[in-house]
Amino acid sequence: MSYPPGPPEGEEPDPHSEADRPSAPPPPPPGQPYGYGTAGYPPGPSGGQYPPQPPPGYYGPGGAFPETNGKATGALVTGIATLVLSWCCGAGILGIIAVLLGVRARSEIRDSGGRQGGDGMALAGIITGAVAIVIGVLVVIAIIIVIAAGRYDMPSGGTRL
Repeated sequence: MSYPPGPPEGEEPDPHSEADRPSAPPPPPPGQPYGYGTAGYPPGPSGGQYPPQPPPGYYGPGGAFPETNGKATGALVTGIATLVLSWCCGAGILGIIAVLLGVRARSEIRDSGGRQGGDGMALAGIITGAVAIVIGVLVVIAIIIVIAAGRYDMPSGGTRL
């Protein structure tokens, strides 16, 4: 490899000379930022092209999906169960368990930095647990009112044991 001749001895090189300036790379094609290859991806260390890394907490096809938080699953199951049972003797008051599990699960998911999933399940557990609590309290109040009023009629004409 040959180099262009330098300036004669004793002379300073001209910094504004075209011959000494390195050639600039060609401008990128329209729509692509400078430094990106033909496929639209940045060139790799060995010159190959590869797609950029996904953002933190994202796991796509071929990668591992975040593990679902167990408390989130428990909150959802407990919330649905207490919502179903809230019409029976005020058992919906147990929805407090679903709310507490859901709040704790959302806190753990937020602190995990994307390693755990299930935030929507935890939120659904909180909502169903809260609705179950409201229904359960209303059922308990209705039972107390009916007992206090003494207005419960037994069918007459039947045999009593």
